Amino acid sequence: MVKGEQERLRSLRQLALLDTPPEERFDRIVRRAIQFFGVETALITLVDENRQWFKSRQGMALTQTCRQESLCAHAIQQEGIFEIEDARLDDRFKDFVLVTAHRGIRFYAGMPMTTVDGFRVGTLCIIDSVPRRLNEQQRQVLKDLAACAEDEINRSR
Repeated sequence: MVKGEQERLRSLRQLALLDTPPEERFDRIVRRAIQFFGVETALITLVDENRQWFKSRQGMALTQTCRQESLCAHAIQQEGIFEIEDARLDDRFKDFVLVTAHRGIRFYAGMPMTTVDGFRVGTLCIIDSVPRRLNEQQRQVLKDLAACAEDEINRSR
């Protein structure tokens, strides 16, 4: 494991959010994302060494997925919004189980959330089973909602 990754995981664990019950402070952000974007799914995810775990979710029954098939694991590798217009056409993701499933992921947009010590530990993401593209206003709203979620994760310290 890379040294930076060890520090990121330590920062994630210090939040004490993994495997905790749902909380209204996160759920309200996810509900707003669903309402504003009109997507089927919105999640607040935390990415540890082996999985992405959903602190808040709407539109998805799963509570976690393996990190190897996590779009959010890719999103936290960069700054800014990670957007995929059609995952079925993207060679990196077209074979992922959640992409190939009936009504699987086509559209994904995830904005990384960063801890106060500078580590990207998860995302606020929106997902749909139809391809789409965010416009500039939508991109700004996703950033704003992710900033709200980021504030909440940092209050957990």
